[in-house]
Amino acid sequence: MAGIFDINIDCGESFGNWVMGADEALMPHITTANVACGFHAGDPMTMMKTIALAKENGVAVGSHPGLPDLMGFGRRVMAITPDELYAYVIYQTGALKSALEANGMALHHVKPHGALYRMLNGDEALGEAFARAVIDLCPEPMMYYPAPVERHAVTKIAADMGIDVVGELYFDLPYDDDGTLVLKRSNEGADLDDTRHKLGLFLETGNTLSIDGARVPISARSICLHGDGPNAVDLATTIGATLSEHGYTLEPLTPAPTLHQAAE
Repeated sequence: MAGIFDINIDCGESFGNWVMGADEALMPHITTANVACGFHAGDPMTMMKTIALAKENGVAVGSHPGLPDLMGFGRRVMAITPDELYAYVIYQTGALKSALEANGMALHHVKPHGALYRMLNGDEALGEAFARAVIDLCPEPMMYYPAPVERHAVTKIAADMGIDVVGELYFDLPYDDDGTLVLKRSNEGADLDDTRHKLGLFLETGNTLSIDGARVPISARSICLHGDGPNAVDLATTIGATLSEHGYTLEPLTPAPTLHQAAE
């Protein structure tokens, strides 16, 4: 076998009677779930149901903390201090961590949501606060982040602090020529034949294709997809089948040794 690969989804984003995403249909086809913690989406009952669903399907669970912006789905930038960010991540992930422990599960990772992710790209003070929160929360600190991870303030800081940073590859969002994700107001889904081609190219060469057809080098250990896409389940099964065809086994990731750990 070629090795282990991971498929993760952003989920648990329903709120009250409002339903978001195809969580139940997707869980059998993924290995890791990023669960909303109530600030940008989600609520206590949704969190508990999502954790139970993940446990039933052998899916590892990480937190998906966002900004306190339910109306804007966490996609509006806010002016916050590093101390506020640290408290937001501790508060949200702490709730999820307690819910996981009540179900006999452990917190797997932390992954920022929406505008918070964009804010962390260039702000070193916020990045350091986020990384401290991950270390204080995770038994084995792990952070998921869109690849390429080498260019961002928070991922450099996190790696230097001993956090395993997992780069993510996307197929339901296009890439610009420099590897930047092209964000859209709504998820239009993904072309399945195009996904097979791009994933095969990535597995063979370490490159994906930009929206203009340029080859973009990507270092990733996980593939992220969004449950609100119109063909999210078909996309998940297509990705899983393509990985299997290339000799990969689908499993939740275990933390890779960091440079600091390797030196000890």
